[in-house]
Amino acid sequence: MEPIPVSYSKMKQTKLVLPPDTNHLDTIFGGKVLAFIDEIAALTAMKHSNAAVVTASIDSVDFLSSAKVGDALTLEAFVTRTGRTSMEVYVKVYADDLLRRHKELTTESFLTMVAVDQDGKPTQVPEIIPETEEEKRLYDTALARKEHRKNRSSLR
Repeated sequence: MEPIPVSYSKMKQTKLVLPPDTNHLDTIFGGKVLAFIDEIAALTAMKHSNAAVVTASIDSVDFLSSAKVGDALTLEAFVTRTGRTSMEVYVKVYADDLLRRHKELTTESFLTMVAVDQDGKPTQVPEIIPETEEEKRLYDTALARKEHRKNRSSLR
């Protein structure tokens, strides 16, 4: 299986923050952001693996700032590293106040997705080729995040 450049499966989505998406402070519900993150991570992993995927874990979510009604949420995702059947996906979320021309990073997240075949069994995925400095840095630090996931699961 030939390695695939990160740019091949990189995804970008834009969503409008509407009143039903928000709490009593008119800022978006964290759960809504998580749903958007899970969706784009799955799409990215499916494109990379050419297979159906399942979410194995949401490894980390850092809410850095909030988005409000009327903001455009832009989600960007790419595969940072692969295992035999798993893919670590990095997602960044930006809130863009289009009227004030102000864009701010609101959320960063790492997820682990697993490719599955028609029977729901894990299936092999191609390796990635990181291209940009950010992709190379996240590729190089992925094994430390994997070790952290293993250590976290041993605490249960």
